[in-house]
Amino acid sequence: MDTHNGDESMDSAMAVEPMPGYLDLISKAYTVMTSALRNCGDCGLELSTRTLLDNAYITFTEMGLFFLCAVMWTQTRRGLTHCLFKPFARWCCLQPKDTAKMPESAWKLVFYTMSWTYSTYLLFFTQYTFFYDPPSVFYDWKSGMSVPTDIAIAYLIQGSFYGHSIYATVYMDAWRKDSAVMVVHHVITLALITFSYAFRYHNIGVLVLFLHDINDIQLEFTKLNVYFKTRGGGYYLLNDILSNMGSVSFSITWFWFRLYWFPLKALYATCVTSLDSVPNIPFYFFFNTLLFALLLMNIYWFLFILMFVAKVLTGQMKEVGDLREYEEEEASLLAAKLAKQRSDAGHQDNGEGKHVQNGITKEKHQ
Repeated sequence: MDTHNGDESMDSAMAVEPMPGYLDLISKAYTVMTSALRNCGDCGLELSTRTLLDNAYITFTEMGLFFLCAVMWTQTRRGLTHCLFKPFARWCCLQPKDTAKMPESAWKLVFYTMSWTYSTYLLFFTQYTFFYDPPSVFYDWKSGMSVPTDIAIAYLIQGSFYGHSIYATVYMDAWRKDSAVMVVHHVITLALITFSYAFRYHNIGVLVLFLHDINDIQLEFTKLNVYFKTRGGGYYLLNDILSNMGSVSFSITWFWFRLYWFPLKALYATCVTSLDSVPNIPFYFFFNTLLFALLLMNIYWFLFILMFVAKVLTGQMKEVGDLREYEEEEASLLAAKLAKQRSDAGHQDNGEGKHVQNGITKEKHQ
């Protein structure tokens, strides 16, 4: 009799829950989080410190591998830029401004294609059921539990890449209108990756990474086709068609993956169902705050997409372009302003090693 009841309870726990709607997420998340806050009478710095020491597991070897791989990504990008991307751009006779930006997009396309392919493999071609059954990410969770090797590899790849990306956004990438937000995004993502690994929330981490990387593939693919549609003094219809298709696909999947599946699969699992599986789950508010911040940034960038669509529909924009980049007039004004500030400060600058890209003069270490 006891065995029969145990089997029934196990089947009930493993039953796949239907995906909630936005109203379910808002109402249940509010109810669960306010209840958890009321029940957290001893919350504070002392409890947080004790919880961190008791539940965070990360070794010096793992931290060393992280820094080693972050440096590796930076050096790999530099090598590919100088030995492959820039020579290929010059060989294709791209316009000078496109030649300067093409290596960044090519590098990101290569990485995100690789990382998203691996995340897809983990979620759809292995035993993991996190995509179809998001609450399962917290089934059998234990503090200090071992991380499966295949997921640990994904974490090492992604964590070290975002460590590299913080440096690259400031020192290697073209500066754009949202670059400051991009740095914040990379810091939050790196914090989520690091702490979710240390606290053994790696299952939800794989799902979050899968839901975000696909848009970066489409974005960089579209930008590359924008660069290549006018080269060598000619116009190439195929690249123009591909850039338009890429922008449409990017807009649709951004909403579908980041604003539909991400909140209703990942956020619902972390905010609501996580407490069913682990009633006293460590750092509940910390992780959910970071995930909600990630959602807000996704909404912020979606506004750029809506602006782009509106400009196309109203005829203000005749071709695909990146609204985050500074216009040429803005670039000239900002560059002149920066030059005047340096002159007023008495700094001598011969311009060597400086590049004005999208309105900001900065050192480039590509």
